[in-house]
Amino acid sequence: MRLELTKKTDLALRAMQTLCACQTDAAGTMNGGDLADTIETTRQYLPQIMAPLTRKRWVSSTPGPGGGYRLAVDLSTISILDLIEAVEGETDTETCVLSDEPCQASDPCALHGAWSRARDALLRELSSMSLADAWDAC
Repeated sequence: MRLELTKKTDLALRAMQTLCACQTDAAGTMNGGDLADTIETTRQYLPQIMAPLTRKRWVSSTPGPGGGYRLAVDLSTISILDLIEAVEGETDTETCVLSDEPCQASDPCALHGAWSRARDALLRELSSMSLADAWDAC
């Protein structure tokens, strides 16, 4: 796992936060154009951001003029790590931080122990905090 996230993850987090805030209105649905504008992305790129969220069934999507995106779950059920992995892919715990290859247990790199402990602590923290906790809302 690299200690950097893509812009796509940032936009997905912002979309979930926006949809959470949107739940307060009667419809709870936000059209794609408004969502794209709010999270500061293009309308063409928005489906790529929302696809992993809809595949996980965290967000429902209704096509058409009256459609849009709607939060479909309680954000307390989704950890920050869940969202990161939904967008970025499964966390890589095998790649050596120094050589970008698998770290061999029989011949570990100089940072193997320290990196493994730091990575495990980071993953524990990200998996223990829900999206609702992160925003004190929803």
